[in-house]
Amino acid sequence: MALLERVSTLVRANLNDLIDKAEHPEKMIKQVILDMQNQLLQVKTQVAIAIADQHLLEKKQKENEDKVAEWMRKAELAVTKNQDDLARAALERVESYRELTEGFAQQVVDQKAQVENLKTALRQLEQKLTEAQAKADLLIAQHRRARAVSKASDAKMAGGNGSSAAAFDRMKHKVAHSAATATAKAELAADNLEDRLAALEKEDRIEHLLAELKAKRKA
Repeated sequence: MALLERVSTLVRANLNDLIDKAEHPEKMIKQVILDMQNQLLQVKTQVAIAIADQHLLEKKQKENEDKVAEWMRKAELAVTKNQDDLARAALERVESYRELTEGFAQQVVDQKAQVENLKTALRQLEQKLTEAQAKADLLIAQHRRARAVSKASDAKMAGGNGSSAAAFDRMKHKVAHSAATATAKAELAADNLEDRLAALEKEDRIEHLLAELKAKRKA
């Protein structure tokens, strides 16, 4: 039966593997539980139908057994009345009902086996569903914790691969270079001022010397 195959698949399913492989673990576990609940309802319905069919087959078997006994009594009555033709006809009915009885008996055996298979599947699915419901929160919490640990490890690896330190060193070097450039510019500005003052003083000395020379010449 396709139903039993689906139930078997659910029973064999490893919940931990399903969680690990799922892109959305919480949705996956809820879907698995929902599937199990739906299959459980179907199996319960099938068990009820199978049991009802078993009872019907057992009833048919009993009815044909009664017919065998009834026609056997009629055959015996015919024999006591020396009615061999009637006895033969009655015995033919006996054989016909006996064959039907045997057929129904075999169907009852087969149906009982089917009922037991369904009941076993039902018990297994109920157990698996109980396990899934009990583990759902635990499995999801474990997955969340594993995901958090993985992210923390990734962050630690990213911090330890030198990229952050290298970026900091580059920024430090850039700041130092900017500071050096500013100092150099300041020094250049200072040198320019001193040169201008020195030139002014030189020009003043020259003018002073020129005035002295002119004064001596007049004297």
